Parts: sequence; structure tokens; C-alpha cells
Amino acid sequence: MSDHEPGEQSQQPQGHPPHGAHGRVPTPGERWAAFKRSPFLPAIVLVFILAAAAGLFAGSYTYSMANPTPHHVPTAVVGSPDAAHGKAFLGGMEKALNASLEVRRYDSVAAARRDVDEQKVFAIVDVGERKVTLDVSGASGASVAQVLAETAPKVGERVGAPVVVKDIKPLQEGDPRGLAIFYISLAAVIIGFVGAIQLSVHARGLNPAERIAFTALYALLGAFVIAAVVDWWLGAVRLPFVESWLILALTMFASGMVFTMFNTLFGRWAMLPTWGLMVLLGNPSSGGAVSWPLLPSALGHIGQWLPPGASVNAQHTAVYFGGHQHLFPFLVLGGWALVSSAVFWVWRHRHPGGRGAGAAHAASGGA
Repeated sequence: MSDHEPGEQSQQPQGHPPHGAHGRVPTPGERWAAFKRSPFLPAIVLVFILAAAAGLFAGSYTYSMANPTPHHVPTAVVGSPDAAHGKAFLGGMEKALNASLEVRRYDSVAAARRDVDEQKVFAIVDVGERKVTLDVSGASGASVAQVLAETAPKVGERVGAPVVVKDIKPLQEGDPRGLAIFYISLAAVIIGFVGAIQLSVHARGLNPAERIAFTALYALLGAFVIAAVVDWWLGAVRLPFVESWLILALTMFASGMVFTMFNTLFGRWAMLPTWGLMVLLGNPSSGGAVSWPLLPSALGHIGQWLPPGASVNAQHTAVYFGGHQHLFPFLVLGGWALVSSAVFWVWRHRHPGGRGAGAAHAASGGA
């Protein structure tokens, strides 16, 4: 016999769904809400992002480096450029290179060489009475010097003007292709933002000032190790050690703070703008692997304003053109570091890391 009186309703335990609720088919809205809470949505998004990133990575480097073509090559001209064989040679070079030589006339070879040291011109054409002398500067850009040195004798044969090619600023023996500077700058850029990623994962509790301090610390130590390995251990490039070390350290710090800024603004998706800015756009346009006159013109101009290009420019001048260092690349690196740090500091409450005041009070209360 039932314990309930006739007409009395059987009560369900509070908090339990009515009979049959577990067997109910979820609505599409409920399924979508559950899917958004699951780890599968970000995983699927990452699959497509990584596929697109792979294609963009290959495409950006192939576009800028696979078939370098000169566009505008600043060239000093001395001697008698108005002579018939001088005009024929310069015209033949432009036609052979399918490019424009930015001819700048100088009164003497010495004045032209000063501008080679200032990296304002990449070659010197000295038009003599019977022959043409082409002075290239491998240190100014190995790829540009190679293209000019290979093309000039062929043009000279066609126009009937003997050509003598000399490299007045050769690369160091341990770096015959001029890529070592690109590689050490690339290492500083990538380890710079990878270090910031690792701090956000393994040292999440760092407060803003501590995070900036540790970014500076690993930048200084990492840059020292890069310079020491390349110079002292491998002997690939003789570096002006302190200057090269500080350039690499500033590069690593700027790169790390760029990721930290994006992590503050975009949270877990910070890697996307960091990778796009530093790797997809910055490294191919840096002028390290392919000199900027051989890059597509837009990339050549953009690259000088990004941390990878500024790092390559500063390091390149320090190694091969000591005494002619420019302020601009340091302003670019310092500007990125300062702006990124300022954005992070102003919006530090949005950064996913930090201990916070609440955690500190809880810890002291528990103690």
C-alpha cells in the first residue's frame, strides 16, 4: 500500500531532474553551448590556423627570397660617365638587371667610398678612358654584390668596354655568404618571444614589474650566450662583442615585450599577431638573407621599421662598418620595446598572469 494519501503528489528529491530528463535529446542550442565549453572548439580553430600559418610562412619566405631581383641599386659613378663607353655600360647594366641603377655622381673615388661606409651606395663605377672599374661591397650586401659582379663583365663584353671587378669591403672568411648576422638576429627574435611565452606558462604568477625584469634578464643572458657561441666558440664572425651583445639583448627584450603586449590585448591568441609581425613579415623583410635592394620594394621599406630588420641593420653596421653606426635602428628597437612595455603596463589588469592582491591577502590569511 502506498504511504501517500490519494491525490497527494509524489515529491522528487530537490536538485534532481524529473524522470526521463537524462534521456531527453539536447537541443541544437544546448549542443552548441556544450561544444563551446569543450576543448574541441579551440583545437579545431588551431588546426585551421596552423595550416594557414604553414602556407603563409612558406609563401612569405619564398616570395621575398626564392628569386631575388634588383629593383633600385644606389650606385656611385666617378670618372667620365658621359663618355660613350660609360653611357653604354650603365645602360647595359640597367637592361641586364632589369632594374634601375640610382646613379649618384661623385668627384672622387675617396668620396664615393665614404658613402659606401655610410651604406648610402652599394657599388662604385669608375669610368676610365678605356675601361670600367666596378667596386662592389660584399659587406654591404652579399647578394647585391654577387649580382653586380656576375653581370658587369658580360655587359662589358657586349658594349666593348673591359670591366675590372673588385670587392672593396669583403665579408669575413667565416661568413662567406653574409648570413651569420641574419641567423643571430633571427635567434634573438624567436627566443625573445618564446621566452615570454614560457614565462606566461611556467611563471604565470609574476607581477607586471617582475615580468618586465625577468624579460630583461633572459634577454641579457641569452644575448651574451648567442654572441659568445658565434664569436668565441665557433669563430664564425668576429664581433665587436659588447656592442653586438647589447644589440641582441635589446632585440630579445623588444621581441619578448611585443608578445607580452599582445598577450595583454588578445589573451591566449597572442601568438598569432606576434608570429605574423616578427616571423611572417619581419624576418623576410629584414635584409639579412637578401639585401633590401633585391627585395620587393614594399618589403624593403617596411622591414626597416620592424624589430628584425632594425636588429640586422644595427648588427651589420657594428660588424662591418664600425664608426659609421646609425641611430635609426636603435630608435626602432627602443620604440617597440617602450611602446610594448607601456601598453602592457597600462592594461596590466587584463594580462592573464600575476598574483593579484586577492591572492596575497588569501595567502596571508591562510598563514
